[in-house]
Parts: sequence; C-alpha cells; structure tokens
Amino acid sequence: MLELKTNIFAVGAIDWDRRLFDELIPLPDGTTYNAYLVKGSEKTALLDTVDPTKRDVLIDNLIAAGVDKIDYIIAHHGEQDHSGCIGDILMLHPEAKVVTNPMCKGMLIDLLRLEEGQFITIDDGGQLSLGDKTLRFVYTPWVHWPETISTYLIEDKIFFSCDFFGSHLASSSLFVTDEHLVLESAKRYYAEIMMSFRLPIRKNLEKIKDLSIDMIAPSHGPVYQNPALIIDAYKDWIRDDVKNEVVIAYISMHDSTRKMVEYFVSLLMERGIMVKQFNLTVADTGQLAMSLVDAATFVIGSPTMLARAHPKVAYAAILANALKPKTRFVSIIGSYGWGGVMVKQLTDLISNLKVEIIEPVMAKGYPKDEDFAALERLADEILNKHKDLKIA
Repeated sequence: MLELKTNIFAVGAIDWDRRLFDELIPLPDGTTYNAYLVKGSEKTALLDTVDPTKRDVLIDNLIAAGVDKIDYIIAHHGEQDHSGCIGDILMLHPEAKVVTNPMCKGMLIDLLRLEEGQFITIDDGGQLSLGDKTLRFVYTPWVHWPETISTYLIEDKIFFSCDFFGSHLASSSLFVTDEHLVLESAKRYYAEIMMSFRLPIRKNLEKIKDLSIDMIAPSHGPVYQNPALIIDAYKDWIRDDVKNEVVIAYISMHDSTRKMVEYFVSLLMERGIMVKQFNLTVADTGQLAMSLVDAATFVIGSPTMLARAHPKVAYAAILANALKPKTRFVSIIGSYGWGGVMVKQLTDLISNLKVEIIEPVMAKGYPKDEDFAALERLADEILNKHKDLKIA
C-alpha cells in the first residue's frame, strides 16, 4: 500500500510471475493490477479492484490503508482483471455502490452476476463529490473495450486512465523511474492491445487535451508523474506516418524460405531500409506486434504445408489482421513443391489491412537464379514505394 498524494493510495497488486495474458499475450515482465483508494472528507471511493487471483492482496492493502467503510467502487472497465473482485468488496462493504456507465453496468451484471440495485450510473462528464475531493468521469470508449471510462480527480489533478496509457510491467516502484523501460513496456502494451483502436484513441486524446493533469495513474504499470512522457508517445504511435522499415515474419522447414529471406534482407539493407526479421519458430509475438507499429511494409515468408501456409505463419497473418497496423504494403515470399493456394490464403487472412499487395515471389523448391532476381525486383519496388511516401 503506497501513497500517490495525501489520502490517495495505490492498493492494487503486483503479479511478478504472470507470463501470459488472456491466454495469448506474452508478459515477459509480469504485470500489475492497479486499484486506487481516494479518501475524501466525507466519502471514500475505491477505483477498480484486481484480478481474482490477487483478492487477498487487495483486501490486505485496504486494511493497511485504514479503510473502515467504502462508499463507492468506481468500475472503469468490465474486464475481470479490473472488476473481478467487486463482488468480494461488496460482501465486505455491502453499503457501497458500484459507479459506472450504463454499458459497463450491463457487462458487470452479466460477468459477475451483480444485482441491479448495487449500481449508480453516471454520464460522460458527470461528477461525484467525496467532500473535499471531486471525481469527474470521462467516457473513453474503445481503449480497448466499448464501455471503458476514466476518472479525473479535480483537486489533485490525477487522471485515472484504466487501460489507456497502461503497461504490463511488474515493478516495486509506484512511479515511473526508468523511462526507457516503461516506454518499451507501454509500446508493447499499445501494440498488442490498443493498436487496432488507433482512431478512437486519437479521439480520446483530443477529449482530454484540455484537462490539467499532474499525474496519470493507469490500471497496469507504474504511475506517470510526467504525463507528457506517455501522452507524447501515444501521439507518435497513432500518427498516420510510417517509417522506412520492413518487417519480415517467416518460417522455413527445409531451408528454401530461409535462404530467400536471408538474401532478401541483405538486399533491403543495401538499399538503406531498416529490417526487422522474425523467425516465427522462436519469435516473441509481442516483439512482432511492436515492430508493426511504425513499419511501412510487412513481408510474410512461408513454405507450403499441405498446399497452404505453415500454421504459424497463418497465425502471424491473423494477428496482424486483428491488430490493424498502419502498414501500407504487404508482400509474400516462399517456396512450394507441387502448387497450392498459400498466396490467396494469406492475402485473405489480412483482409482488414488497408494495404497494397506487392507481387509475391514464390520459388518452386530451392530458389534459383530467377527467384533471386525476382527478390531483387521486389526490393527495388519496396524502395520506390517508400520513396513515394517520402519517408525517412
């Protein structure tokens, strides 16, 4: 239990050992489930709870903070890593009311089986007085669910942003101390969770630009005492501009595709293009997602397997399709034995991406001189495409 400011406490939990989120997202640095306690002169509010696995930590922290009564539980987001212990807190403080918006209320009734009478619903911009402290609610939809809200504590100028501006980073420091480390974790978080909501995030950044914010307290990761650090990073990540970068994600079963990838990477490097290469047999999908935040071109490499792409390559295509990066161009390289529908399969799997498909290069068996020549043409075309975009 740590104090952000007078009578404002961090009462959440650190999960040092968690290595997978939603049974999908790698967590190399663990995570935190941040909950905050705000004690006003008249009322006390708990902002979010924690993942159910850390229930006892939350309760112990509330005891350490000297809580004898909770009047309000602010539910920013229905997902259980934030809401999962609301029922437990209500059992300990049955007089408390869950404060959220109508959409989140419906989700919490469905997910947690809470009762209708346990809620107070608030409007966008609505306020709740705790006496000498006032909570103002800001609807911030699609960061990353449609019902998400944030809370601005007016007197202390703290913006409790829920998943907005979050990072999966287990740390004993309440506040940001290593800016490089935190921004790296925040970029991974953005890439894996937020990138597909780039346009709504842009609207939400505009919505909060006039708030006087001294501190941003997200629901995952450390608290920002320099809010501009993360706000400026988000402004950069959501821009339409792309960089002179090519991301190559590939699998090779019998060296044919590997040989093509290695040769192609050298061609791109010779042309002054930054390359990020991922062998999907061993690659961290979070790192792959991060690399797609700014890259102008995504190249998928695969052999055929039963006439289709290798399953791990298909998964990478599905992931990119879900994340919807601002990538402008996609191409496919690889090898085949007797034929197949791999190129059509992969292009179908990325149908969400607003990209131009550059003519693929497919070698029959081990690549021959004409295949290497085709890779040279592909490298030249990518270079010219990047020049046309006037990117550095």
